[in-house]
Amino acid sequence: MAKGSQLSQLKSALSQAGISKAPQNGKKRKRSQNEEKDQIKRAARLQEIHQKLNPFDVKVTKLKHDVGGRKLKGVTGRPAQSKQAGIESRKKTLLKEFQEKDRAGGIVDRRFGENDPTLTPEERMLERFTREKQRVSKGIEFNLEDEGDLTHYGQSLSKLDDFDNVGLGLDDDDEVKGQIDGETVKRSHFGGFDDEDEDEDEPERKKSKAEVMAEVMAKSKEHKLQRQMDREQDDNIRHQLDQELDSIRALLSKPDPLSASLEQSRGLEPFAKVAQDHDQEYDQYVKELVFDQRAKPKDRTKTEEELALEEKNALEKAERRRLRRQNGEDDVDSEDDGERPGKRKRTAGGDDLEDDFQDEDGDWNGLGAGLEAGSGDEDASETSVEGEDGVQDEDQESVHTSDESDESRNSDGEADDLVPSKPSKRPRLDTPKELPFTFPCPSSHDEFMGLVEDVSDDSIPTVVQRIRTLHHPSLAIDNKFKLQAFSGVLVDYILHITSPPEPRLSLLSALIPHLYALTKSYPVQSAEHFVEKLALMHKNLRRGLAQGPVDPSAKTWPGLPELYLLRTIGAIWPTSDMNHAVISPARLLMGSYLGLCRVRSLKDIASGLFLCTLFLQYEALSKRFVPEALNFVVATVLHLAPHDFGSATSLPGSFPLPDFDPAKPLALDPKESKKMSVNSPNLVGILNTEEASIQVKVDLLGTTFELLRRFAEMYKSLDGFIELFDPVVVILEHIKSSKLAQGLQTRLSTVLDSTRRLLKFSRQGRRPLRLQAHKPIPIPSYIPKFGSSSSSYLRAQDPDYERNEAAKLRKQYKDERKGAIRELRKDARFLAGVEQEKQREKDRTYNERMKRVFGSIEGERAEEKAMERDKAREKRRAGRK
Repeated sequence: MAKGSQLSQLKSALSQAGISKAPQNGKKRKRSQNEEKDQIKRAARLQEIHQKLNPFDVKVTKLKHDVGGRKLKGVTGRPAQSKQAGIESRKKTLLKEFQEKDRAGGIVDRRFGENDPTLTPEERMLERFTREKQRVSKGIEFNLEDEGDLTHYGQSLSKLDDFDNVGLGLDDDDEVKGQIDGETVKRSHFGGFDDEDEDEDEPERKKSKAEVMAEVMAKSKEHKLQRQMDREQDDNIRHQLDQELDSIRALLSKPDPLSASLEQSRGLEPFAKVAQDHDQEYDQYVKELVFDQRAKPKDRTKTEEELALEEKNALEKAERRRLRRQNGEDDVDSEDDGERPGKRKRTAGGDDLEDDFQDEDGDWNGLGAGLEAGSGDEDASETSVEGEDGVQDEDQESVHTSDESDESRNSDGEADDLVPSKPSKRPRLDTPKELPFTFPCPSSHDEFMGLVEDVSDDSIPTVVQRIRTLHHPSLAIDNKFKLQAFSGVLVDYILHITSPPEPRLSLLSALIPHLYALTKSYPVQSAEHFVEKLALMHKNLRRGLAQGPVDPSAKTWPGLPELYLLRTIGAIWPTSDMNHAVISPARLLMGSYLGLCRVRSLKDIASGLFLCTLFLQYEALSKRFVPEALNFVVATVLHLAPHDFGSATSLPGSFPLPDFDPAKPLALDPKESKKMSVNSPNLVGILNTEEASIQVKVDLLGTTFELLRRFAEMYKSLDGFIELFDPVVVILEHIKSSKLAQGLQTRLSTVLDSTRRLLKFSRQGRRPLRLQAHKPIPIPSYIPKFGSSSSSYLRAQDPDYERNEAAKLRKQYKDERKGAIRELRKDARFLAGVEQEKQREKDRTYNERMKRVFGSIEGERAEEKAMERDKAREKRRAGRK
């Protein structure tokens, strides 16, 4: 290529290729027949010249071993062309998607009258129906099955002769008119005798369009005629039946001569009259069936497998919800089962200790209530209120209604009553009084007391049920608020009937299902009532502690109403939740009773043991450790049982025992206690009497041993079980069992054996802590590695086929991933360029607009200055004059 500038080089290359030659003047250039080929050759030469002028447009990959005769792909590349091709493809695909990404399409409703507000829906439908019929009717003239005659250029085909002008048409090439064509002469005149034999061997001639249409019309006429004949035949048969109907009816209504003679001989009415009566009866029955309500479809009856699967899923779901609440997690899939309150009995659940309102004859009176059914039963089913209507932790702040100002004002006064009305002895009604069917919904405890004043205990649940039925939320708007207030009335009434001296526990068992139903329907409002009572109990506890925990007149330990309220709370609300609006304050209050109150008499011990029993029931599922309960049980053993410890410092472990007294004023008398048998203690009798009998002490000590065994069973999975119960075993071993009754000795030995066995299993399962095991670090080797083969191809081939294929797949994935990343980066770079170009165009438009604005402003300013100069010049001229 010639030297010099690129322009000179381009001119030289074009002249050498013969592209830049000027056409000859004065002569018309003759068109080449291969003009397209010349164009292709010209373009190829131009491309070759362009490549030679720009050597950097070609990228060549240097081969390590160049073998002659090989044809390799990818040795030479054209990055500029590939880049331009990628940009063009992105303009066609990616740029269109980018431009239309924020565009929202829509469907334009072009139906008649859809956007016309003046038309009614009936008018729209009528007009659409009319237009549809008109559109369909346009194709009738081409319907061969129509009743009208077929036409050809306006003339009926039925009027035309099928043999008109058959075979008399002339050929187009015949120049002589009025002559018969040769084919007609051949077939119709003397030469057509052998055509049939000749046509057998020849292939069938293809029919023309006219022949095909003629056959179609002939078949259509034939089908039309056949339908007309069938219709006429049906009409004739129908007409004949109509004519003969009277004679057939007369034959049907004519009586049998033999039966008619028999009826006349017996004196019965004629057969025709009986048949007429039967017809009337039949017609009347048919008319009645018209007005009968038709059967409605029902849900399909589920199979046993489907029912079992639903029960399984429901139990698993309830267990997952309970575990989440137990661990303090959010209950994300809690659902309302939609069941109306009071429709069915409460089913046994996970927190159900089988000691609440299910059995009206349940033992609400004893301290050991629920010990046989309450703790450690792993097969207990989930309670029905677990997770369904339990109030969550976020409602606790809203339902906690404690009046701090009133507490500070009355902190040194007497204890407040939980129920505004005082308990009174009710006369026993010998004859049951008939109950009315309607009752007003009481909004306060006094109103409810007025309603049930003359009602027996057995009929009070019926009154409550009728109040709930009459004031169902679906019957009136304000019934919901009435029932919410009524749930608080029931809480007050339960406290009233459990007050000494005669608590009515059977009535309590009958009323708890109604309170449970109301709590399930209105959990937040019911929780407010319970928390209000718990706050009042806490206030009374603070007043008693302020008066003096060892003062005999200070009211510190809870009485019968408070204890039964706490047990009712455990029967209604789920007790395994970590944070609960009602259970958490109740658990905190019970722990305060056990940890802050001092033991002064057997009443205090009985009340504390009842609280320990409630803790055992509360934590049966969650198995949370309650140190106050276990500490109180150990202190009770030291109070009642004879032992060898002389001072609190000699006791093993770290139990805080502020009430430990070596004199043991509450201890058993060894001589009299040996004759006693161990029974379940009567809580009502213990709290209502001032006498400390030997039998009460024996019963309380037996309950204490049983509680220790239950607590050991519940806490056996704790990590600190050994440190917790080793001191308990030492204390039990120092008890003088020979001075106890036979039943107490049996229970003491049972507790010791079971606790020692659990301690043994716990020691066997405990493993000492070890350092984390790490893989040993190998010593670094500096010996060079020698490959078995010098060829890289052989090194890449693994003898294991599967491992080799896996390596290939990994390499392919790696390459594809790199390619995808590279394409994504190119796409991002292209879109960035589009955005930059768009911003550049926007800036250019803005600058041009601002230039025009500034130009107009400058022009106006120039005109203004010119006017000012003219005015100043005029003033100067006027001054000179």
